Amino acid sequence: MTSSWLDTTTAWISAHPVAAGALIFLVAFCDAVIVLGIVVPALPLLFAVGTLIGLGHLNGPYAIASAALGAFVGDGMSYWIGRRWGPQLRQRGPFARYPQWLDRGEAMFRRHGTKSIFIARFVGALRPFVPAIAGMLDIPALRYLVPSAIACLIWAASFLAPGWLLGASYEAVAAVADRLALVLGGLLVAVATAWAVVLYTWRWFADHADSLLARVLSWSRLHPRLGRYAVALVDPNRPESASLLMLAACLLGISWIWFSLLALLLANGGPLGLDYSVHEIMMALRNPLADRLMAALASLGDAQVLGPAVLVALAYLLWRRRWMAAAHWLAAVVFGLALTAMLEAVITMPRPPTAPPGFGFPSVAVTMMTVVLGFFAVLIARELPGRRRVWPYLLAGVLTTLVGFARLYFGAHWVSDIVGGTLFGIGWLLVLGLAYRRHVARSFWMRPLATLFYVTLVVAALWHAPRASAPMLARFSPPAASLVLDAEAWWTGDWRRLPAMRDEHAAHGRWPLNVQVAGDLAPVQRALASRGWKVQPQADWQGVLGLLDDDLPVERQPVLPASLDAQPEVLLMVHDGARFDERFVARFWRAPAVLGDGRPLWVGTMHRLVLVRPFDAFVLWRPQPFVAADSQPAFEALGVLPSRIDTAEPSGLDVMRIAIPENAPRGTR
Repeated sequence: MTSSWLDTTTAWISAHPVAAGALIFLVAFCDAVIVLGIVVPALPLLFAVGTLIGLGHLNGPYAIASAALGAFVGDGMSYWIGRRWGPQLRQRGPFARYPQWLDRGEAMFRRHGTKSIFIARFVGALRPFVPAIAGMLDIPALRYLVPSAIACLIWAASFLAPGWLLGASYEAVAAVADRLALVLGGLLVAVATAWAVVLYTWRWFADHADSLLARVLSWSRLHPRLGRYAVALVDPNRPESASLLMLAACLLGISWIWFSLLALLLANGGPLGLDYSVHEIMMALRNPLADRLMAALASLGDAQVLGPAVLVALAYLLWRRRWMAAAHWLAAVVFGLALTAMLEAVITMPRPPTAPPGFGFPSVAVTMMTVVLGFFAVLIARELPGRRRVWPYLLAGVLTTLVGFARLYFGAHWVSDIVGGTLFGIGWLLVLGLAYRRHVARSFWMRPLATLFYVTLVVAALWHAPRASAPMLARFSPPAASLVLDAEAWWTGDWRRLPAMRDEHAAHGRWPLNVQVAGDLAPVQRALASRGWKVQPQADWQGVLGLLDDDLPVERQPVLPASLDAQPEVLLMVHDGARFDERFVARFWRAPAVLGDGRPLWVGTMHRLVLVRPFDAFVLWRPQPFVAADSQPAFEALGVLPSRIDTAEPSGLDVMRIAIPENAPRGTR
């Protein structure tokens, strides 16, 4: 929320609150008007409006009233259009070409009656059309207007509420959990995108299968030499023709995209600009709370998770004597792994600077996740009824996205590696899927196979993920400091070469790094402990979830961790303030430099926290804007150590330097 365009927008809204209401009215109105509502992205816009309400830039009741009125007027416009043209509307404009737009709304209206006016307001695909259907069916105006008005008011409040809640809690959370929120938000967006791409691609092919088959057959009659291959693939007398055509069309599209990506990478001589940009963003989002979650997700593509599920499915197919299915299943996995390894050996792609050996183009884990889950979806999907056939594909898309996002988070791969691996995996499973669907028409009872496969996958993931997290984090720990400072030079002036602020360009979490320590941190911990400071272990997810329990005693509410250059805190100590809702905190991280005599360097910050309860929904220790007095409790405790305080320019902040002698007693922190 620090971008310039958002700052400009919030300033404009604060200066023109009435005009902002007109803008909200227009968004809701366009979303409700027939046909136009398909184009207008009302949900993200209203989410943004709700966020501005929570941040205090816009009056909440006024925004809800504006959105509700806009939706009500837009629904009324659609109702009038339907009543004005009646059944003739089907022969006009886009409805003549896309009759399904009205068919779905009419089917819903005939099934639920006037209740559909209320229901459709919360269903994006039907929202602009049901009011027009009500008009076409000559529903009396009063019978239409009452449920429409109630639905519009509830809809406005419901769609503004999530952003409102986020905005109200953002100021409290952003200072310590901004990276975590951004990581989880990015993960959610990636999963939602994968879900939408799979779902709407499948639905489009399902809705247009008949017309596509007719076009292929028509083309084959005009081109008899090439057409005979197309007819052999999509025999209209076979019920599998639609699925075969869908697989073939996807194979052509995926192959074109994959070879285009490969040609672009080879022409560029390495990673693309997008690869570097995403890598920098992900490195900036590294934080202790997200690290372990991402490590667990990244491990889902390991052989310890996929292998047992593959073997269980193979054993079941052999036991049921489904020889052809077992052969295709084995070919998909074995040759998919072999082809991926061959591509990695042939294509030389520079690794990200954070990636250890063993990671290349394309990503083996992402490719095999795509192949295994995707081909299993091909095996069982046709045994499912109707639109439920898309579910195995959706599950494959979501799980593959989780693995790919987690590996991007750690900097194990470039975006090109993830995209290339996914496309290659899809291409290979489509080749095998075409071969399998073309030669195997015999159905089988898929429920035992699906249950065995997915249960084994879940059990293997639950067993492997906790064991793989620590090694994964160790492999992707930040590199050791490369800057070496002379001990005497650091003490006299080179201390200014270390970072002076944490997140210097951020609006939240911008704390001064006003303590530098050379040597072992154990004496620092003992000095603080002697004045009543207490060590808080690194907060985990259990501690974070405890924030939702506002009945938990204040002293047991954890302080959320903070990272510096993707590194977690090495030491976190807290001290009670004068009030029950006040704390002081001291945080220490490894500095991006070491001393020439071998002693490590540490940087730290001291600041004040207050207890807040956003929306009275959870409890949080929120950092306050820094003032010099916040450092005094820690400075006084650390004054017993060999130290010196100087003023940093041009910030004017006091920075304490502590030099722990090499022969000082060491202790375990």
